[in-house]
Amino acid sequence: MTRGIHHLGLTVESLQEAKDFFVTLLGWKLVKEDASYPNAFVSDGNILITLWKIQTSQPVAFDRKTNIGLHHLALRVADENELNETYQKITKSKYKVEFAPEFLKGGPSKHFMVYGPSQIRIEFINIV
Repeated sequence: MTRGIHHLGLTVESLQEAKDFFVTLLGWKLVKEDASYPNAFVSDGNILITLWKIQTSQPVAFDRKTNIGLHHLALRVADENELNETYQKITKSKYKVEFAPEFLKGGPSKHFMVYGPSQIRIEFINIV
């Protein structure tokens, strides 16, 4: 009945920071923007993410252990080399890595987790 994800929408505090994370740091493409309803669409060629600027001056942070909603976003990479390259890029940025690349449930797949824009948890994973 379904054919995968068309797009995923994320609400962020800073639209510019979120665009920079995906476009500058990860090399995604900016597909379109709409300043009148502050949003930006970014894509890696496989997934489309809509970034929405929060509409309040008093945001409420998401807590994955107490809120219903997005626990994390998992982005697949091609292989272990790309996983390690992505990890190195992120460790040189301002974003906090939750844990370094490690085996997922004993392997052979590996993953790592980072707190991205607006502290959204983003997992990078290579599936073997």
